[in-house]
Amino acid sequence: MRRHSLTLLAFFTAFLCHSSMGQSAQPAPNKAKHNIIIFVADGLRHGSVNATDTPTLWRVRQEGVHFTNSHSLFPTFTTANASAIATGHYLGDTGDFSNVIWTKYLLFASGNFGRTNGASVTPFLEDDQIIGDLSDHYQGNYLHETTLFQAARDQGYQTAVIGKLGPTAIQDVEEFAPRNREFAVPAGLILDDSTGRFNPLDSPHNSAPPLSQRMLDAFNGKLSPIAPDRTNGCAKNDACSNASTHTTAANWGQQQYMVDAITQAILPTLATHSPFLLLFWSRDPDGTQHNQADSAGEHNPPDTHDGLVPGINGPTSKKALRNCDETLRQLLAYLHDNKLEETTDVIITSDHGFATISRSDINSQQEKTKSPSIEKGVLPNGFLAMDLAKHFGFSLFDPDIPEIKGSVGNSFRRVDIAKGEHLSRGNALLGKEVHSSDGSDAKIIVAANGGSDLIYVPSGDKELVKSIVTFLATTDYLGGLFVNDDLGPIDGTLPMSAIGLMGQTPLPKPSIVVSFKVFYLSSGDLQSGVQISDTSLQQGQGMHGGFGRESTFNNMAAIGPDFKPNFPDDTPVSNADIAPTVAKIIGIELPSHGTLRGRVMAEALTTASSTVASQKAVSVSKELGGKVTILEYQKADGRLYFDRACFVPAAKSGLGCDAN
Repeated sequence: MRRHSLTLLAFFTAFLCHSSMGQSAQPAPNKAKHNIIIFVADGLRHGSVNATDTPTLWRVRQEGVHFTNSHSLFPTFTTANASAIATGHYLGDTGDFSNVIWTKYLLFASGNFGRTNGASVTPFLEDDQIIGDLSDHYQGNYLHETTLFQAARDQGYQTAVIGKLGPTAIQDVEEFAPRNREFAVPAGLILDDSTGRFNPLDSPHNSAPPLSQRMLDAFNGKLSPIAPDRTNGCAKNDACSNASTHTTAANWGQQQYMVDAITQAILPTLATHSPFLLLFWSRDPDGTQHNQADSAGEHNPPDTHDGLVPGINGPTSKKALRNCDETLRQLLAYLHDNKLEETTDVIITSDHGFATISRSDINSQQEKTKSPSIEKGVLPNGFLAMDLAKHFGFSLFDPDIPEIKGSVGNSFRRVDIAKGEHLSRGNALLGKEVHSSDGSDAKIIVAANGGSDLIYVPSGDKELVKSIVTFLATTDYLGGLFVNDDLGPIDGTLPMSAIGLMGQTPLPKPSIVVSFKVFYLSSGDLQSGVQISDTSLQQGQGMHGGFGRESTFNNMAAIGPDFKPNFPDDTPVSNADIAPTVAKIIGIELPSHGTLRGRVMAEALTTASSTVASQKAVSVSKELGGKVTILEYQKADGRLYFDRACFVPAAKSGLGCDAN
C-alpha cells in the first residue's frame, strides 16, 4: 500500500470540478418505461449470500449483475444510507450523518402530532413522527435534496415504499412534513411499522401517514390496515418473543405481512397503472442479527471468545437470512406469475454490513480495553461520553430526558456517574451547566450510535476540539478520527470532506466523527469481524456503524431488462449510485442542491459499451502520539468509495489497516 501524494481533501475538491460529479441523469430516449423495484436487505453482508442460506439472492447474482465491489457509506448506519439511496447524495449533502444526530432544537416543541413524549435534541431517527418534525423544522425536507420517489412521481410514476420504520419514510421524506401538525394522506403509498397506528400517549394523532381510500379498499377483506410490530417469531413454528432483545427467531410475522401487502394489494393496484417505482425495506437480517441470543450474555464479563462465537454467524442469524431471501423469492414469483419480469428491473442492495459486538476485547488475542469508564469488565452504553466527562471534569446531562425534576437550573437531567447513574441511551451533553433547551450551551455533545459516535462542539472552539482529539488518541478502542474541515487540520485525523461529510446540509455538522476499533477472529475473514460498540446491546450480539470492510461491504445486485445478464461488475459502486442509475433508466432529472452526488452505474446497463476505470488509494494523517488515521478508498468516475479506516502505530502505516 502507498501514501498518495495529494490529500483526500484535494482529491475530493478536484472531483467536484469533474464534469460528471455535477451531472444530472439525462432522460433516456423515448421507449416504453420500465417498472423498478428496489429491494433493501437491511444489514445483509456481502459474504452472507450463498446458494444454501440465500438461494434467491444467489440466483440474482448469477443471472443478473453482481456488484462485486460494493460499498455502504460511512458512518455505516441505516438512516444515513437510506438518505443516500433516497437522493443519490453523500451524507454531507443529506445531513443524515448517523441514526442519532444532534438536531440543534428540541423535537416536538412546535406541537406537531400533539406529541410531547420522545422530546430530545439527539433523536433516534427511525420514527415517522421524528422524521416529520425534523422535516418541518428544516424547510419541509430535512434531507434538503429531492428524493427519487418525488421526482419519479412528478413524471407520472406510481410509487410505493414499504417496510422498516424509519428508512422507509426517508425514501419519500417530502410526504412526511406535517400539515396542520398532522400527517396527510401521501401522494404515494407508504406502509411501515406504524401504519394505521396512533401514538399511544397522544391519541388520536396518527403515528404515520394514513393509507389512501384506494389502498384501504385494496386491503379490505385481505389484510389488516394496521401493520404489526416487529415480532421475532409468531410464525414458522418459532415461539413468539415480541421483538425481544434476546431472540432465537427471525422476524417472520411482520415480514410476511409486508410481502402479502405487496403481492395481494399494492402491486395488483399499481400494476394496472404502469409504470411503477416500488421500494421494499426488509427488516431482516438486521433486526435479528442485532438481537440474536446465540452467544449474547453468556459471560459477564466475557473472559473467552465464547462470548463472540458464533456471534452473528449462528443459527438465529441464518433464520434471518432465510426470512429475507424468502421475501425476495415471493416478490420475484409475483413478477413471473403476472408477466411483469420482462418489464421490471429489480435492484438489490443492503444499507450496510455487520459485525459482532465486543464490549471488552480490543483484538483477537483477547486483550481487554482499559477505558476509564469500564464497569464490571465491560464498556457501558455511553462510555465515550463518560470517558470525556472524566477527562475534562465536565458534568453529564442526558439529552433524551429534558426538564426532569431535580435538574434545577438545567434543561436536562444531570447524570452522576460517581453514583452509578447512567445515560438512558448513551447520548450526552457535557459541561458545567446546560440551560439551553437545544443543548447548544453544552461544551461537548455526544451522539452515541454503535460502531461510531458523533461529537459536536457547538461553540466551534478549535482548541477544545484539538484537546478532545489528543485525549481520544490515547484510548485503546479507537478505529479512526475525522474532523470537521472548519476546525482542522489536526494531527492524527483526516478531514471529514475526505469521506463525503462536508456538503450543503443545513443541519449541524459533527465536529469529530469517531470510529471504534475493528478486528477479526479469523485473519482476512470479514464474516468473523468484531467491533467495539457504544450500545446497550451485549457482547456477542450484532452491530454496525464502524469503518471496517465487514461493515462497508454491503450486498448489491440487479436483474431485469436494463441490466446486463450474467455480469460480474468489479467497478466500485455504492448506495449513492442507486438513485442516479434509476433516474437514468426511467428518464428523469434529479434536481440537486449539493454536489456530492453518486454516479450512474453505466457499466452494468445493457446500453453500456465500455467499463469505467477505477483505482485504489490510501490517505494517512499526520502522526499524533505515535499513531495515525489511515483511510483506504477507491476512485471511479470522479467519485470516492470508502473501503475501511483504522488508527494504527505510525511505524506500521505502510501496512495500511492490515497493521491493526
